[in-house]
Amino acid sequence: MELYKTIVEIFDANLIYCLIPIILTLIIVELIFKNRFETKKVLNLISWTIIFYTIITWIFYLIGMATTENPEKYAFINRATGPYAWAYWIMFLGALILPLTLLIKKLASKYWYVLLVAFGMKSGMYFERFVIIVTSFHRDYLPGNTNSELDSRNIGLIDLFSFGIGIIFLQGVIITILTLGIFEIIKRKKTVHNKV
Repeated sequence: MELYKTIVEIFDANLIYCLIPIILTLIIVELIFKNRFETKKVLNLISWTIIFYTIITWIFYLIGMATTENPEKYAFINRATGPYAWAYWIMFLGALILPLTLLIKKLASKYWYVLLVAFGMKSGMYFERFVIIVTSFHRDYLPGNTNSELDSRNIGLIDLFSFGIGIIFLQGVIITILTLGIFEIIKRKKTVHNKV
């Protein structure tokens, strides 16, 4: 189970968190170059990646619920019926049901819908980051901290946060360019092969 967690963390950091910039880059490329590149095929690949990621994650979550030594970690009933049940259900449906709607080809071929699904998949993570940032702005209740010390921490946090977002966007753009390049090479090899 530890190996699975490590693989998921690597996959999340290098692809899943970059889905929004990847899809936004695809939209921009499609708007600028109108059917020049294989953007629909890349979008289809992203849709299937989301579907497989969702299925594999859900299977391992169910296995973890059934075989865990620590039932607190998978406390579904407490989260689904507690005071924040509405937020849990939104995140749950966004992470499980929404990605499976990409099995409908008509929805999977729409850039904005796949973008919505990519956001819904990790809405819990985005909400968590939002809460961390907002609470860091309101840390003036700590004893012994002066306002200038807090301001410098907040500025450092904002810089760190913007650096993280910049890296994710850069990584997404690079992944998109590489994927479009691979599909372009495949397309050219097919056309050369068909001419011969």
